[in-house]
Amino acid sequence: MARVVLGIGTSHTPMLNVGAEEWPLFEELDRRRPHLHKDGRPASYDELLAIAPPTLPAELTSERMASRHGEAMAALERLREDLLRADVDAIVVIGDDQKEIYGEHNMPSVLVYRGETIANVPNRTTAVAADWAKRPAWSRRASARYYEEREIRHYPVHAGFAHHLIGALIDREFDVASANALPDGEGEGHAFGFVHRRLMNGAAIPIVPVFLNTYYPPNQPSPRRCYRLGRAIREAVEAYPEDLRIAVVASGGLSHFTVDEALDREVIRALKEKDFNALEGLRREQLNAGSSEIRNWICAAGALEHLDMRWVRYCPGYRTPAGTGTGMCFASWE
Repeated sequence: MARVVLGIGTSHTPMLNVGAEEWPLFEELDRRRPHLHKDGRPASYDELLAIAPPTLPAELTSERMASRHGEAMAALERLREDLLRADVDAIVVIGDDQKEIYGEHNMPSVLVYRGETIANVPNRTTAVAADWAKRPAWSRRASARYYEEREIRHYPVHAGFAHHLIGALIDREFDVASANALPDGEGEGHAFGFVHRRLMNGAAIPIVPVFLNTYYPPNQPSPRRCYRLGRAIREAVEAYPEDLRIAVVASGGLSHFTVDEALDREVIRALKEKDFNALEGLRREQLNAGSSEIRNWICAAGALEHLDMRWVRYCPGYRTPAGTGTGMCFASWE
């Protein structure tokens, strides 16, 4: 039978696509976007700035940013080596879609992609891409690193296992959506592009994309549902008749755009200690905006509860005086 032999969790922030010297430039974007207080209430950049802790300036020195960036790059390299060393036959990638492929007219809560390949497209045509075109050059360069540079690349998908997974999840009463293609001209979103381009480094290992709607009400899956979905994914793997070695990858997170170290450290503790009650009990108010991607880690944890978290690196990546940034985290289970 097939088995899950490796788990990986990785942040995919564009902060990983630029140098540390460019982190302060994110203030231009952070001043424009809506934010949340750590308890989930809406906040403006100026409101966060007004309550920023006095310890924050120490996190914003060029030396500290360079150190955090270096730690994150080393952690990403370690995960890349772990993945290639594991010699897996397929990778289940759990990621979110930020209206890159799916929009208000069709926003599945959970979707399994079952096409033979999935495209990564250099010049994307969605509203997201149009928004990027209005951004400063450094931000466009960062966003471009999720995607191929010149030509469309069709990455392999393990369609056989994807079909099996859909049926197995339906049998376990998960009413999942499925898709065997992307809209014309479109390619995979950043959560999956990061795995192909930065974690797999272009390796042609078949993946099975599992999309979670972490971001957008009203049909975000609850933390409990995410964990139970992960369990069901592992059960589906173990019921697959072929002798496959499977990796499970959670792409995204942890807290952002307001860095919440307390939330992040509690999530990491619960993951390490296999405290599924704590993971299932996380308040929905804390899992909105970028922090909603913690759902991807919760789902992966359900699939990986038979393995131990052997290694984790947490890098709270502050980038502005208002405390915005990303709680970058990298972990592996074996």
